[in-house]
Amino acid sequence: MSWLALSDSAQWQAIQKASFEQPQVIFKHSTRCSISAMAERRFEQSELFKNNLLPCWHLDLISFRSLSDQIATDTRVHHESPQCIVIHNGEVIYSASHGLVDASDILEKI
Repeated sequence: MSWLALSDSAQWQAIQKASFEQPQVIFKHSTRCSISAMAERRFEQSELFKNNLLPCWHLDLISFRSLSDQIATDTRVHHESPQCIVIHNGEVIYSASHGLVDASDILEKI
């Protein structure tokens, strides 16, 4: 599987809508942070990601910080990096940051 690039607010609105059909995973990644790179690699090795179990959206925080801020406001999940948020039925059902990002925890929630 590969990441779905999240880069504009129209996509974010579509993701929120799509969450009523299927949970949506958003991974906020900083290209300047080694912890973020580690969390990203670990996530990419997960069953969830490798087997394409859910749509996994990738947000480059350096390039799209205002979009990240919009997501933080809309979800009421304070921005951190790296961060993983799962939206289902328009609500956050999972959020974790830094070393706590764990795809197996997501699978338990769905």
